[in-house]
Order: sequence, then C-alpha cells, then structure tokens
Amino acid sequence: MLAKIKDELGIDTLLAAPRDVYIILLTRTLRMFAYGSSTLILALHLSSLDNSDTLIGIFMSLTLIGDVLISLLLTFVADSLGRRKILLVGSVTMALSGVVFATQTKFWILLLAAVVGVISPSGNEIGPFRAVEESTLAHLIPAAQRSDVFAWYVVVGTFGTSVGALLGGWLVTGLGAEGGNTLGSYRFIFWLYALIGCVKSGLTFLLSDACELERVVQKQSAEVGNAEEAETFLGQSQSNQAPKPSSKWAFSQISPSSRATLLKLSGLFSIDSLASGMASISLTTYFLSEKFGSAPSSLGTIMAFASLMSSIGNIAASSVSKRIGFIHTMVFTHLPSAIFLAMMPAPNSLALTVFFIVARATLASMDQAPKSAFLSAVVQPSERTAVMGALNTVKTAAQSAGPLLTGVLAQNKHFGVAFVMAGIMKAGYDLGLLYWFAESKMRGGSADEARERVRQQEDEEGQELR
Repeated sequence: MLAKIKDELGIDTLLAAPRDVYIILLTRTLRMFAYGSSTLILALHLSSLDNSDTLIGIFMSLTLIGDVLISLLLTFVADSLGRRKILLVGSVTMALSGVVFATQTKFWILLLAAVVGVISPSGNEIGPFRAVEESTLAHLIPAAQRSDVFAWYVVVGTFGTSVGALLGGWLVTGLGAEGGNTLGSYRFIFWLYALIGCVKSGLTFLLSDACELERVVQKQSAEVGNAEEAETFLGQSQSNQAPKPSSKWAFSQISPSSRATLLKLSGLFSIDSLASGMASISLTTYFLSEKFGSAPSSLGTIMAFASLMSSIGNIAASSVSKRIGFIHTMVFTHLPSAIFLAMMPAPNSLALTVFFIVARATLASMDQAPKSAFLSAVVQPSERTAVMGALNTVKTAAQSAGPLLTGVLAQNKHFGVAFVMAGIMKAGYDLGLLYWFAESKMRGGSADEARERVRQQEDEEGQELR
C-alpha cells in the first residue's frame, strides 16, 4: 500500500529526478513565498499612500501590461539566449523592484518599478519564470512522469504562497501596522522581497547546462528507451548539432497545428485570466479589509490556510488526471471553484466568506499541473518555451484589465459584483474547454491507455528529432 501511495503521489518520480529539478522547485518555492507576502499587503500599501480604489486598479492593470511586454520579450528569446540567463535577468529585476518599493512612495515611481521589474499584483506567476521553468522540466523528466513533477511544481508554489502570506501578515502586524507604523511594516516586506530576488539570482548559477535547449536532443533520445537508436542519433547530432531555432524569435518556429491549438487555448485562457485579475489575492484581502475590517494578521492567516488547502488539493491532481485525463481533471475541479467564487460576496458573515475562499482555493489550482502536462504533450519539444510563453503572455494581457474593472466597481460601491462576474466568466471558460477539447487525444482513459499515448508521443518526438 505504501508503494502504491508513493506511485500515486509521484514521490518515486520526484526522488529519481535530477538535481536541476530540485533547484527549480526551490526557486519556485522562494518566488511564491515572496509573492504571497507582498501581494497580501500590496493593495493595502497603495491605499496607505492615499491612492483611490480606481488608482489601485489602474496600478495593478498597468503592472500586468508591463509584465506582458517583459514576458513576451524574454520567453521568445529564452531558448536562443539561454534559459538560465533569462531566469537570472528575471531574478535581478525582482530584487530591484523590491528595493524601489521599500524606499519610494510616489505613485508613478512605484508604477514604473512594477512595470519594468517583477511585482506580482495578483499573487500568481508573473515574468518569464514559469514558462521557462516548465519548458525545462518537460525535457528533464520523461513524458510518462511529467504530470507528477508538474503537480509537485504547483504544490511547492502554493506552499510557498501559504507560508509567505502567513508570515507576511503576522510580520506586518508585529511591526506595528495597527499602531502607527503602517508604512514601515509594509516596507520591511518589500526588503524581504528584494532579498529573495538576490537569493534566486545565486541559485540560478547552480543550474547545469542540461537545462538548455541544446540538451533536449540527448534527453529525448534517452526517453525513446532504445540504446542503439540513441547511440546512432547522438552520432548524427555531433555532426548536425542540436536543433536550435533559426530565428531568435522562437514563436516563428511553432508549427501550424500547434498554432491552431494555441489560438483556441488563448481565447479560453484569456477569459479565465480576466476573471482571475478581477479576483486576485490583493483585491480579495482588500475586500475583506473593507467589508469586515480584518487585520493584516487575520488576512495573512486566512490566505495562508487557503494556499495550504490548495497545496493539499494539488497533491491529488496528478493521480486524478491519470484516471480521467487532463481535460476532465481541469474542468471538473475548476468549475466548482468558479461557483464558490461567485458566491463569495453573498454572506454577511466573515466565517462563511472565508469558507467560500478556502473551498475555492482547494479546487481552483488543481487544474494547473494537468494543464502544464497537457500543453507539454500537444506541442513539439522545441516549441514548448514559445507556446507556454505565448499563453502566459495572453493570460497576463487579459488579466491586466481585471484589476481596473474591480477598482471601478469598488469605487462605485459594487465591490462584490466583481467576484460574481469573475465566477461566471470562469464557469464559461470551463464549459468552453470541455466543449473544444474533451475529444482531444489526451482525454481520459485508464492509466495504461494514458501511458500508451505518452509512449506514442515519445516515439513521434524521437522520429521528428532524428
């Protein structure tokens, strides 16, 4: 039974993973810790600087737009310039943004730092990190085990967010946010944010060259499982070199079939992301503070518990996807969370509101690991960084309008309406996903059938590389 549990949870896969996987998981944990602590107080910080609700919404929207441009640039050149270099650049800008937020108070200076640098207004991934990391994980791990690693990638991220929100909330309260030292306590969190950016920069130097696109050839040959074919292929690759994009812009290398899939998913993901932008962690904590007068320590505890439950839910995501398929897992876990989101503003009780927040969090991110595994399975290895980067860019672009809409609604005393609208849009995304992709090749079936589909995909990838 213990062996069965380890297999279901992907523990054996994680234990057998190369060192680079652990470094990526560690940097992900640290990054999400920083996002969790800073996002908790971002809207409160801007409000303490006498900015209106509309200005706060504008700030978050423009920040996300800036992230679109940075992500678009960095992810499309990541494979040609080097993935480790891109991760280093992102970590350095993250550190610089933290320093600016810890030392400046003017709205436009903070906005410039958030747009050019890396500040998460939503608590979700921003910048080039996730696209590059997921693309790297996809070729470091055999296809049959990718869903396990992607599940743990999500789990450590939500765990980091949980600890960051909890520690951030209590630190702000302990440093005197309610006793007159509000601005100083918020600044301390951003100094911590800058420090984490520096640590992430150092960890980037520990990644090996196996993370780069040039090593995909050798890794894919190993996944095929035929030593003789791999030896022949490697001999050819020494003379032909590993496949690299002929252009620095990797998007030009996406095949027509992958572009068709990309366009469909872009439309659906944009709807979901717009809704996410309207109901981000920053805006949710601001809503609780405005409606119930909750203290930062209470807000941190609530969001930490929600993130912890999200981690627990994500542990089961890989096991569920092996049985019902990636698409069905994405829809059947995400749709109930959309309903909980729409119901969140209804109660006049803080306890019931928190129940809806936690229930939503438990299910909302269970679709992330299956989503990443699905995307890595339906495109070619050399396209993964560009496709995932393009989708992240589209999602962030759509998400950027969300805070502005919520800010306008909040300014006009209709804060709760934003969450109802967001829940309805997310439900529409789920139904659209089920309609367009339920019959895709990666849909549900038995575990053996899923493994057979993965094996066929590996063979196709190996044939294309050869």
